[in-house]
Amino acid sequence: MKTELAYRKADLSDFDNLKSLGKESYSEFSKVLTKENWSKMNAALQSDKGLIHLIQQSTVYVCEMKSDLVGMIYLVPSGNPTELFQENWSYIRFLGVQKKFRGNGIGKKLTELCIEHAKENNETYVALHTSEFMNAARAIYEKRGFKKTKEIQYLGKRYWIYLLDLN
Repeated sequence: MKTELAYRKADLSDFDNLKSLGKESYSEFSKVLTKENWSKMNAALQSDKGLIHLIQQSTVYVCEMKSDLVGMIYLVPSGNPTELFQENWSYIRFLGVQKKFRGNGIGKKLTELCIEHAKENNETYVALHTSEFMNAARAIYEKRGFKKTKEIQYLGKRYWIYLLDLN
């Protein structure tokens, strides 16, 4: 199957497929979050305005199989601080892989593409946040050298800010 996977950059023309993949790949979290907190996460996944903004400010990488989107990841460049991420950090958002395609190294490859892109653009750090219920994602990030820098509470669960120093 790995030979049938193709990776590329995405843009706004991929909006519908990115939105659909986000909803599908994050839907399992409805089982581990309270109804109220799932509603908050789902509202973010449903926000056309939020997704358009994220696509426009990011470099988006996708994985396709026979032109079907099966994986995605967003890399936001430094200069876009949030309450979680500092001004001088680039950061990863919304790594997602269709359930039936997990275990094929797609998340790992997408993460590596972001790291390579950050290095090519002279970023100093790549940050991200992930949760106690996102075990596969945490394993990918920790194996790539990301280090926990801070624990936070979000959506009623433990989350961590991870940071990769590219120097």
